[in-house]
Amino acid sequence: MKLYFNAARASRRNWSLVADGTFSEGIHLISGDVGSGKSTLALMMAGLLSPADGSIVRDGISSIMISMQFPEYHITSATVAEECRSWGIDSDPILSGINLRNKRDASPLTLSRGELKRLHLACVLAKNYDLLLLDEPFSSLDAREKERLCEHLSKRSGGITILFTHEQTSFPRVDHIWEIQDGELLNRGMMPDAITRWEHAPALIKKIISAGMILKNISHLDLLEAVCRT
Repeated sequence: MKLYFNAARASRRNWSLVADGTFSEGIHLISGDVGSGKSTLALMMAGLLSPADGSIVRDGISSIMISMQFPEYHITSATVAEECRSWGIDSDPILSGINLRNKRDASPLTLSRGELKRLHLACVLAKNYDLLLLDEPFSSLDAREKERLCEHLSKRSGGITILFTHEQTSFPRVDHIWEIQDGELLNRGMMPDAITRWEHAPALIKKIISAGMILKNISHLDLLEAVCRT
């Protein structure tokens, strides 16, 4: 199961993005500045946007899910419970798990942005996909919900999971780091060596590395382990 980018290019007016590389099974983190093209790249991976040049090959991938940054884009039902069922899942365990059971009959659009994001992600993560694309999954979530999402993703097995984010504090354990810089998708490599080549690494991670501490990964537990080891 692999996703191949062969000099695939997206462009509009004076902006362009070129991507080369292979995404294999595991969790991939793609970082980059706001406006660098993370969402555009996600749409190309999902097959919702065709490259202007080059090609994208999905080998052995039969199911794809893209979660866009703003959960409102995904809403299709009149009530919270019906929204769950529209994903083909039982609403009761989902709503109980995210503390929204008392709002099962409310319109999804009356929820707070954080509640709506929790609802959407719970529906997305209730199923397994060969290719799971999460565009800014941490936006609108508080610290506790970010950590819960990280724990869930760290335990995910099988398939290709790709996170597009400029998050600075909460991360799951990842297998591979990429970043977009100067209109190009750059492969920083596999963990843990990729961390030292990560230009968009958060300040805390850079500080830990500069202090000579060796990081095995980038989750909260990995950071604590590196600091406590000294």
